[in-house]
Amino acid sequence: MNAPIIDPLQGDFPEVIEEYLEHGVIKCVAFNHRGSLLAAGCADGGCVIWDFETRGIAKEIRDNDCSAAITSVSWSKYGHRLLVSAADKSLTLWDVSTGEKIARTILQQTPLQARLNPGLSSPSLCLACPLSSAPMIVDFDIDCTTLLPVAVPEMPDVLAPPQRSKCPESNPPFSPAAACFNKCGDLVYIGNSKGEILIVDYKSVRVLALVPVPGAAPVKNIVFSRNGQYLLTNSHDRTIRIYENLLPAKNVLRSLEDLGKNIDGLDGVEKMKTVGSKCLTLFREFQDSVTKMHWKAPCFSGDGEWVVGGSACKGEHKIYIWDRAGHLVKILEGPKEALIDLAWHPVHPIIVSVSLAGLVYIWAKDYTENWSAFAPDFKELEENEEYVEREDEFDLIPETEKVRT
Repeated sequence: MNAPIIDPLQGDFPEVIEEYLEHGVIKCVAFNHRGSLLAAGCADGGCVIWDFETRGIAKEIRDNDCSAAITSVSWSKYGHRLLVSAADKSLTLWDVSTGEKIARTILQQTPLQARLNPGLSSPSLCLACPLSSAPMIVDFDIDCTTLLPVAVPEMPDVLAPPQRSKCPESNPPFSPAAACFNKCGDLVYIGNSKGEILIVDYKSVRVLALVPVPGAAPVKNIVFSRNGQYLLTNSHDRTIRIYENLLPAKNVLRSLEDLGKNIDGLDGVEKMKTVGSKCLTLFREFQDSVTKMHWKAPCFSGDGEWVVGGSACKGEHKIYIWDRAGHLVKILEGPKEALIDLAWHPVHPIIVSVSLAGLVYIWAKDYTENWSAFAPDFKELEENEEYVEREDEFDLIPETEKVRT
């Protein structure tokens, strides 16, 4: 497993730390859709946006009402807006070009993660995953929140009506649930503490399908690939699982409702499981069979060909890269600082990782110069060699030519 594992020529993935970015103590990072900008949330409540081509700071955003650490940053579809969640329980929506605050709301619980709806060009709708509450939809336009279900009720007919309020209540203790939008932004996929994936229509607040996760371990992370073809889950059983999305790219909600109508003889949970089996199918599982480590911030590469996960061990800055077939292709080892967040560039084979010390490390491919490609008769030397010149080598008419004539 420690050999070059797989020939590096077979894949385009990062290999070495190219450089690092520093701006206070960074807590989280996110690329915009094209990868031209990198947003980072800081421990002092501010945000910085780097021009990733020049690695220079393009803009700094700071809310005078917020001095708590930033927990997540999320870009809108076209990069015009930035959603920032903070440890002071706030969600703030920013206009990136002007640096002006569009909206701000305070939740009852600290949002660990918040994501803007990817299906809207100018979204005012986001999905928040609080520390001790169910995932919720937050609508900035009407200052309203909608709690989403984290379990399937025994009888679908007695499904509770949508809980809409400005300050949603929660009933602790509560295990945090992971959630994400699908590519179109019309469905929410929720991974709960029972080891289940719920597919939810957030507009009607209905659970449409259920997919049991093998082992029934609580789900910590859930994220779609960029093209929406694959879904990744990270569970407490220290396993990353990849599911293939069987639903069509368009009219997803209608297709899902049609699946439910075409299933007869089943009701309740069993019917939802049957529908779920037609939505997602388990494709691959990834784990470290030797150390049995927990994973942090797992995600896909920009093209969906690679799966990456950071080690959750203290004092380790290790990043594991697999191909979709399940082969471990690379282990990146950084400084002796714990890894707290990472992101893969949407276009290039580049990973950015955040250390506990607050630095952003940029991992890139290690390109080797090959001058013989430009001059076929060029000879590369492994090390310096002393060259002994001939006595007439630099004469206008060398002695060798005089002899020939």
